[in-house]
Amino acid sequence: MEPREGTSARGPWKSQDYVIETHDSYPKKMVFSIFGADRIEQFKIRAGEEIIVSFDIDAHEYNGRWFNSIRAWNIQRLDSAAAQAAAAPVGAIPTSTPQPAAPVGGTQAPFPPTTESSSTDDLPF
Repeated sequence: MEPREGTSARGPWKSQDYVIETHDSYPKKMVFSIFGADRIEQFKIRAGEEIIVSFDIDAHEYNGRWFNSIRAWNIQRLDSAAAQAAAAPVGAIPTSTPQPAAPVGGTQAPFPPTTESSSTDDLPF
């Protein structure tokens, strides 16, 4: 979106909003802001780029209504191989991802058996 500029008690400011979309089965869109002319210039986000956005979420009240603020503090660009992996089907697991280890020594009950024989429920407490 187009940058917004203004002047506050602290001096001039500049902010720009961007819309990103996920690669999920049902893609979701989100608007985030970059605040500060130096950061806007540093990140130089272009339409169609594959990026990872690190952001903070905050809310503020104005005239009795609450508004969310999502501000990016870091942007990482993905190379083409990483972008293809991000677009992989949900069930796909990269081969470099370690798998959880299987339990050793068989299975174990989640709670020890109770010692009271007069109780009819099977709750451990």
